[in-house]
Amino acid sequence: MAPVNLSGRSFLTLLDFTPEEILFLIDSSARFKALKRARTPHRWLEGLDVALVFEKTSTRTRSSFEVAAADLGMGSTTLDPGSSQMGAKESVEDTARVLGRIFDGICYRGFAQATVEKMAEVSGVPVWNALTDDFHPTQMIADFLTVREAFGRLQGLKLVFMGDARNNVANSLMVASAKLGLDYVACGPAALAPAAGLVKTCRAIASETGSSIELTEDVAAATREADVIYTDIWLSMGEPAELWGERIRLLEPYRVTSEVMGNASADAIFLHCLPSFHDRETKVGEEIYERFGLTEMEVADEVFRGPRSRVFDEAENRMHSIKAVMYETLR
Repeated sequence: MAPVNLSGRSFLTLLDFTPEEILFLIDSSARFKALKRARTPHRWLEGLDVALVFEKTSTRTRSSFEVAAADLGMGSTTLDPGSSQMGAKESVEDTARVLGRIFDGICYRGFAQATVEKMAEVSGVPVWNALTDDFHPTQMIADFLTVREAFGRLQGLKLVFMGDARNNVANSLMVASAKLGLDYVACGPAALAPAAGLVKTCRAIASETGSSIELTEDVAAATREADVIYTDIWLSMGEPAELWGERIRLLEPYRVTSEVMGNASADAIFLHCLPSFHDRETKVGEEIYERFGLTEMEVADEVFRGPRSRVFDEAENRMHSIKAVMYETLR
């Protein structure tokens, strides 16, 4: 395989990257994980500074970027809606041009994919998509590192996403699976199916990697002999709370239960990008219980906490994967 060099590139969607480049980032993430666990210093980007622009709140992503930057020797400045004029008194373009003069790289977590693309177009520095309404590519590097840690391979595995199959995580899983040669199944109601154009694009990619893309409403057929069962919350960040009733009606049949996991392969794992409403120990979880009588939503508590769950390995891997993305594009 030819050497991979991602220096100077932005990281906006995995559609922009070859399978070899994605695997390179997964390998780099594994290397940084080993260094972190061995407590081996790796301040390889000392003297650089990055801006972390968060229009949406965050726990894992913000923590991962800040710690990853510090481990690499970089300074980081976090800008949230309360500390930035972007979109209010200053345009996205003007903000990006200013940040590009001050910082060596920019992380963006927010709403429109067009925003992160505009920032990458005009800033003059690498820009990393830390989540938009359409895609969540940094999550994918962590997810597929977690899958490879569990199975020792990626090619030929079967990954099933249960629920709202047109959200940013599901879109990115479909792209990554097609690129890396996994059979991908989107299992959910037709009303929440992924966009036809993206499905067509992913099927064309999958035809080159020897994998497949399937859409179905049949839980039993979808999960049969699956290697990875993945789900996400039923209402994405930024969507109105008034949609809860409709989403519960549509998605309750797609809850990941012990029966669902029992229908999968004997060594199947469960993944979730978090946060998760698997009990009543959150404000939202308690409100849903009071309104609808549900004690758990997208995943049963016994699955989330069970021996097949890899959700906290996956959450840890966010930091290692983000470190890899920043390092390989800034080195």
